[in-house]
Amino acid sequence: MSYPLPGPPPNPADAIDGALARLDGLENVPLAEHVARFDAVHATLTEALSSIDKV
Repeated sequence: MSYPLPGPPPNPADAIDGALARLDGLENVPLAEHVARFDAVHATLTEALSSIDKV
């Protein structure tokens, strides 16, 4: 069983920056893959932003 390490919680800004970076170069990705990329970014942003208010 794995337990979280003690320390400060992860910075949501890091997750947000990482999610937005996944949109870089989107113009070079086949159009059919755009929806999956947007869905992944949306999920990451939703999780990061909801953790700010502990919702």
